[in-house]
Amino acid sequence: MPPAAHPGRLLRRRSKAARLIVLASFALITLTGMEAGAADPLVTQQALAVEHVKIVSAKPFAAVEAALDGAVPQLDPAISVALAHGDEARAGELERGAALFIFLKRDHGALLQVTGRPRKAVQYEIGNPLTATKMTRHKLPAALYAPLRVVLYENEAGGATFEYDKPSTLFGQFGDEEVAAVGRELDGELERALRRAAE
Repeated sequence: MPPAAHPGRLLRRRSKAARLIVLASFALITLTGMEAGAADPLVTQQALAVEHVKIVSAKPFAAVEAALDGAVPQLDPAISVALAHGDEARAGELERGAALFIFLKRDHGALLQVTGRPRKAVQYEIGNPLTATKMTRHKLPAALYAPLRVVLYENEAGGATFEYDKPSTLFGQFGDEEVAAVGRELDGELERALRRAAE
């Protein structure tokens, strides 16, 4: 049998092992902290000059809502399906000449029932998926504003008001002329559609 270790040596060995465990733990914590720091997100901020547009109509809310719903068709899901399959030509055919579509319509006024005073107010998402791809193929973050948001509400005079942010000023932030050009086209298309509904 090997001779028994001297008690002093055992204590030194255990002390050395304990120090190694502490050092290893410290190294692990340090490395983990470094990795966490490297994974922190980079956040940037930028102030934008956005032009806000208001179109006021003397017509009643219901008449303006009906006019817009009648003039701007609901989005045909087949357009998005065609684009998802890479068939841009088919998507163009399905547009049938419509520049804009209503993607979604939300009754925001009904939510104000919680205050006991519901209002006539509708939020629209309006745009064109094929037009959107003409921007996002150049700058993917342009998807933030495609489709565009428009609010229609009954104003204090009993008429109806549209409000929205001008597309070219939203899309201009991306610093890409291809995107900016589409934004300018949308300026005209959206204003014409809303003006016609308001007249």
